[in-house]
Amino acid sequence: MNQESRNFYGIYADRLDELSGFMVNEVQSILDSVSTDSETALAEHIKCRVKGSESLKEKLRKRGLEETAECALKSLSDIVGLRVITHFVGDIYTLVELIEASPKWKVKVVKDYIAAMKPNGYRSLHLILTVPFGVGDIPEIDVEIQLRTIAMDCWASLEHQLKYKKNIRNTSLIVGELKRCADEMASTDLTMQTIRDLIQKG
Repeated sequence: MNQESRNFYGIYADRLDELSGFMVNEVQSILDSVSTDSETALAEHIKCRVKGSESLKEKLRKRGLEETAECALKSLSDIVGLRVITHFVGDIYTLVELIEASPKWKVKVVKDYIAAMKPNGYRSLHLILTVPFGVGDIPEIDVEIQLRTIAMDCWASLEHQLKYKKNIRNTSLIVGELKRCADEMASTDLTMQTIRDLIQKG
């Protein structure tokens, strides 16, 4: 978290850093409990971030909410966000079951954009979890975990660039190509899952 964001979060900044570390450790512990080596690992890697103050204020502004840290913590679900990148689609659903079973949080919302992708081709599975916070009059906050395969994450990175980079020509062409690419990647993910299942059956 940079200094500008720390200033914005104020008394909540240290706790948000602690919570970020806690979430990574807990998810890693879940991963370690079911895999013993790189060949059986459910995840390629985990990323975590505390949302920067500028993007946070913009989100509050769009929703017509007060641009304060307290309002953000009480109203938004992705101030602390984790991204878990897996090798296979099946690993995502295995991880979801394990995360849902943990007593360290309450599962609030499950959004499955793999089973029902967004119109632009976006695929991912989002979990909104309610976790203890305990600073000021905020006993708990919501955090978000996004689970994607490597292919889904690669696609989302490109789509993010398209969304936020200015002065891009041929936007409609790029959008169409991204949608086509998303469908091809989904087909590849499914094929890779099938191949792995066949290998494991022996």
